[in-house]
Amino acid sequence: MAFTEKDFYLDEFRGRTLVLAAERSALRAATARRRLATVVRELLAHGTQLLVVVGETAPTMRGRSTRRWLGLPQARARRRPGSPPSRRRGDTVVWRDDDPDATLADVWDVLRVRALCVVLCRGSALAPACRTAERFRVHKLVLLDPAGGLREPKSRRVLSFLDQATLDVLLEAGEAEFHGLSHRRAMLGEIDRVLESGVGSVNLCRIDGLSRELFTYEGSGTLFTRDDYCRVDRLSIDDFHEVERLVARGQKEGLLKPRSGDEIARLLLGGFGAWIGREHLAGMGALYVTPYAEEKAGEIAGLYTITRFKGERIGRRIVRRLVAEAQARQLRYVFAVTANEEAARFFRGEGFRQVGHDEIPAAKWKDYDPARRGRVKVFRLDLA
Repeated sequence: MAFTEKDFYLDEFRGRTLVLAAERSALRAATARRRLATVVRELLAHGTQLLVVVGETAPTMRGRSTRRWLGLPQARARRRPGSPPSRRRGDTVVWRDDDPDATLADVWDVLRVRALCVVLCRGSALAPACRTAERFRVHKLVLLDPAGGLREPKSRRVLSFLDQATLDVLLEAGEAEFHGLSHRRAMLGEIDRVLESGVGSVNLCRIDGLSRELFTYEGSGTLFTRDDYCRVDRLSIDDFHEVERLVARGQKEGLLKPRSGDEIARLLLGGFGAWIGREHLAGMGALYVTPYAEEKAGEIAGLYTITRFKGERIGRRIVRRLVAEAQARQLRYVFAVTANEEAARFFRGEGFRQVGHDEIPAAKWKDYDPARRGRVKVFRLDLA
């Protein structure tokens, strides 16, 4: 059975704790509740521990009826060796604004024996969800908001990613207002505080995009992380399976040429990955040197950026890292071969010049598909 993108993310969340937060008004539609319940069931089935925080709940709402209304499963009780028995029978806790610590103690009492805890808040879910994520230092906080992720003021394109440094700038006086985000300043301030507390990441999306946000490379909302926005480094063997999936995806989209198993292995061994935050592999590229050692040349190959992060200039970061690697190896030049016009524009923008097929090593064309050779363009960047 093929290992899918969803499998990858489900495996990443295994043994971790996630907080999902939504207002009751956003869950009014049965379809919204079903979408939330489906994701919750999938996460629980794969060993994730969950806190679901629901805001705007009436004082009369009780645990069992709320969970039934949400369509959430009753997490099976468990008993850890040596742990005292829980004093709570259910899996629902009511948030106490006057004593958050007592509430969190109740939450922990549930999670000691169950993988799911539902927290009901009479007011908005935002602050309680953030305090819970902050105090427990959870792996991820997911804020389900009808407005979805942040958008650029002019294009209205969803901003796929913000690191904490960028978020801090956005929170400076007048910046949120300039970007049309004054109505979300309080939320951004809470997200900033959560990241500073040590929470790995925060996702902001709509309920109808929750599954896509958590389980796909594209996502649907905005991902906030406290780490540097992008890190480019060599691939390790633990990255190989994920990168193979990226290669298969690029080939299916027609952005990467079909490769044999041996060619993919070479790609992995010479590969560099670009990571967003600590968890998202946003793109990859490789530097081939061995076949062209006599000419002291290197080939940039397998360059691929996930659609979600194309606006973050990930491809530029990868190429510049590969060029720096080539310079460290004292190569004379690097080159790239592509049949994709978008990639051709990209390489021109990075200072590569289009050259004839005979201006790169002849070894490149050994056993190369003649039909493809007639379509490709060659780009070269001289280093010495």
